[in-house]
Parts: sequence; C-alpha cells; structure tokens
Amino acid sequence: MSLESKLEQLGLTLPEAPKPVAAYIPAVTSGKQVIVSGQLPMQNGELISTGKIPSQVSIEDAQAAARQCVLNALAVLKAELQGDLSRLVRVVRIGAFVQSDDDFYGQPQVANGASEFLLELLGDAGRHARAAVGVNALPLNASVEVEFTFEAD
Repeated sequence: MSLESKLEQLGLTLPEAPKPVAAYIPAVTSGKQVIVSGQLPMQNGELISTGKIPSQVSIEDAQAAARQCVLNALAVLKAELQGDLSRLVRVVRIGAFVQSDDDFYGQPQVANGASEFLLELLGDAGRHARAAVGVNALPLNASVEVEFTFEAD
C-alpha cells in the first residue's frame, strides 16, 4: 500500500509544505538522502502546541504535536521529490527536540509520537535511528520540533 493510500485510510491528508520561519530551506537532497529541516507542529498556519512539557503541555498532546511534525515533514519531502512519494525508500534518522521543564526526563516518550507514527505509516521502512533531546526553548515557543533524514530513489 502506498504512503498516500495509508494516509487516506487513516483519514489524513498531507498539508501544504510549511514555509520556513527563518533563513533556511525546507529540504536538501544529497545523493540518496533528503534532509528535512526541523518541523514545528504547524496546522493550517498555526502552532497546535506551545509551552514546556509536562507543566504546560501533556505528554499525550506533545506526542500528537510530534505526529503533526511528521505530516509536515512528509509534505516537505513530497515537494522535494517533485510530488512523487513513491520514491521514498526509508526513514534514516529523526531528531526530536522537546521543550522541557527542568526536571522532565521523558523526551523519548514524546519522540515516540513521531517514531510510532512513522512505523504505522511505513512499516519496516519507518524504522530509524533517533535522538530525543530536551531543550529550554524552541522557535515560536513550540513544544516540539522534529528534523528528518530520509532515503529516496
């Protein structure tokens, strides 16, 4: 089943690829790797999750925000691949940045929102290396930011 068919089956559609919020480009292709810049949990042009975890944002809401980051990254990937997501071979790595309270150590749990969603969408091709890092602040006060490295044909 194609990725877009899987999304449709789940009742999801890819958004328009988010525009950069600073001086960078959304994706760079180098050989077979496509590196997608960090994605914030934007939906319809608005952040869906802001603040520190867990005092201002629940772990479950942060996981949902990480899922939105995946959808945004796939939209950027689709644009980079000239609309042809069938060229996606696998997810190589993700890096999840979690805006955390000083005494919060559950960053991997938040990152699982993205990781588990990629596995649901892509099966074995969604398995990846990962970093989950707690940070003091993120752009626009986002609760989560996720960067991606994909392999494509």
